Amino acid sequence: MKFAKVVIDEDAKAIDKEFEYKFEDEADVKLGERVFVPFGTRVLQGFVVGISDKSTYDETKIKSIISTVDGFPVIKKEMLCLMDYMVEKLHLKRASILRLFLPSEMRTGKVKELIVRYCSLKENFEYPSKNAKKQLDIVKYLQEKGREKFSVLSQEFGYSSLSSLVKKGTILISREEEKRQIDYDKISGEKKNLTPLQIRAVETISKSKTYLLHGVTGSGKTEVYMNLIDKALKNGKTALMLVPEISLTPQVLANFKARFGEAVALIHSGLSSGERFDEWRRIFFGEARVVVGARSAIFTPLENIGIIIIDEEHEQSYISESNPRYDTHDIALFRRKFNDSILVLGSATPSIDSYAKALDGEYTLVEMPVRVNGMEMPKIMIVNMMEELRHGNSEIFSIPLLAELGNVVERKKQAMIFINRRGFSSFQRCRECGYVAKCRDCDVSLVYHRYENKLKCHYCGKRYKALDICPSCGSHNIKQGAVGTERVVEELKKFFPDVTIFRMDNDTTSTKGAHRSILSQFREVKPAILVGTQMIAKGHDFEDVVLVGIIDADQSLYQADYRSIERTFQLITQVSGRAGRSKDQGKVILQTYSPRHYVYRFAQNYDFKGFFKKEANLRKVTNFPPYTRVLRILFSYEDENVVAKEIKVCYNKVQKVKEKYPDDFVYLDVMKSPLNRIKTKYRYQILMRFKLEKADEIEKEIYECVDEKCKSSVFYEINPNNLS
Repeated sequence: MKFAKVVIDEDAKAIDKEFEYKFEDEADVKLGERVFVPFGTRVLQGFVVGISDKSTYDETKIKSIISTVDGFPVIKKEMLCLMDYMVEKLHLKRASILRLFLPSEMRTGKVKELIVRYCSLKENFEYPSKNAKKQLDIVKYLQEKGREKFSVLSQEFGYSSLSSLVKKGTILISREEEKRQIDYDKISGEKKNLTPLQIRAVETISKSKTYLLHGVTGSGKTEVYMNLIDKALKNGKTALMLVPEISLTPQVLANFKARFGEAVALIHSGLSSGERFDEWRRIFFGEARVVVGARSAIFTPLENIGIIIIDEEHEQSYISESNPRYDTHDIALFRRKFNDSILVLGSATPSIDSYAKALDGEYTLVEMPVRVNGMEMPKIMIVNMMEELRHGNSEIFSIPLLAELGNVVERKKQAMIFINRRGFSSFQRCRECGYVAKCRDCDVSLVYHRYENKLKCHYCGKRYKALDICPSCGSHNIKQGAVGTERVVEELKKFFPDVTIFRMDNDTTSTKGAHRSILSQFREVKPAILVGTQMIAKGHDFEDVVLVGIIDADQSLYQADYRSIERTFQLITQVSGRAGRSKDQGKVILQTYSPRHYVYRFAQNYDFKGFFKKEANLRKVTNFPPYTRVLRILFSYEDENVVAKEIKVCYNKVQKVKEKYPDDFVYLDVMKSPLNRIKTKYRYQILMRFKLEKADEIEKEIYECVDEKCKSSVFYEINPNNLS
């Protein structure tokens, strides 16, 4: 008799612990397997996270495992260790962590291996009669081809004729697993000659530690990544490459498939459930040795990892803002240590946090300050939109931007227009009484989408009828708010009616393969303009893009977040880097109502080091990360009275921890979340900042003292990406 510790696959705090079950030795239950177990009056699935020969309980009262689910362990040893780390460090529920390690459809049994039936002729078969013409055609076809899929023959010659031959024994049926194929662009995989800076980077990144690769846009970081991966593969290791946006994966996948062939697997949310399941299995069984993907790929069951690369490491998308909440960097650091491998964080605009660690020696800094093609960085022209207004121009586009766009069209080149807001306008407001249309379930204004003539909530996804009449006062005088991508495209068509204009945002890329389709079309059309949100701002390499227009540079500048200025600098630098990546000099037109803000001076000169020095000094003086740690405890529930009462109890307990560490707490307060209601749930939060010296100790005490036996959902975030 043996005993298994099982985590029940239910995301409930009340059962977030390890339950003990027994099984006979011959049952062959292994560590990491999924099992069916009796739980109360139900039969539930669970994960085996421990096995022992002895029990600490009365063996007669321990229930038995009913059966295994898959017949093999689906959670590997490394991932069980990662679960323990995430429980302790991030205070997450075990089941919600384990779910990250498997394709969701596999957990629910909605996806299986694709089994295909093949037909072939039996030896010494008897020919059908001459009257059975279709049966004869099938036989002749198989004599020429050898074998064919049942579905193909059935469609070509008819199901009844094919079935008759199978019943007679003329045709034999075999069943084989077939991997679902992911479509990608085929390109040349020739190795490029490295520049001296690239060679130095590849040679420097050689030991099992963490490196920060700071290379300007167009400096050839991708080629460095591929050479490093090549080295890892030759040493018998595997490699993991993360990119921040699904929109980048078609380009990266094409490059990596061309270089490493079938050794490459792709993981991201845009795949079908069958594709994701097959790619996961290829990784699990060691058929794929290079994994390319977005944030979720960090949890793939890759073994013997030689190198992990996080491209555009500064990106917000690497931090999960929904449950379970985690930072990809933390997970990557754990996996690096577990595998004794290399971790490379690459960016043209590293986060303040990462660059500070590089300067302190925690990371090794590798710099590539020059573009591969030797060209200068695109010239950034700052346009004061207040001056434009004074000169009578109240349009979306400044006069200089329209002039440069005209020049691009004349030269049959390409331009990209960046505005980080989708839809036609950010809200609809009544000019008479000031009424703003808001979501009934969320504390946010609705965004107007003119193409569908609908108001949409960008938090819960609900749609509403657009306003013709104000529901508050009956006025027809409805004003549109700040412009979005849809409006920009519409206005551009007025100025350039004969030019092909593409739009890339969450609305136009919601269908499978949409990212790849838009980018492929844009690459082929000249002249052309691509209008988009953040998904066009990074990583893309179009040699004919000579102009980038930034419509509203101030949008990210005045958000209520200590990282807002850093994000503005990063966005400007990244989107500017899309221009001039070939032989033509690039140009950027940056429109702002705050031209004197220091962030634009640093961005205009691509002066990251100057910006870092000023921003880091500001953070140090005001006690913000990376010089302190922020902890946010978020309570969420449908009844506002309940959530307000429960968070008050929690806050009183945290106050006692502060009294114990009076010199270490920099800030502590309780408040409504800026977005007070999302998806019918009210949100309250406790925000605190404390010094780094005793941060881990304080965190642990706060986790222990907070009463989670409450109705509200409770989430913890360390240095949260978004304080709203």
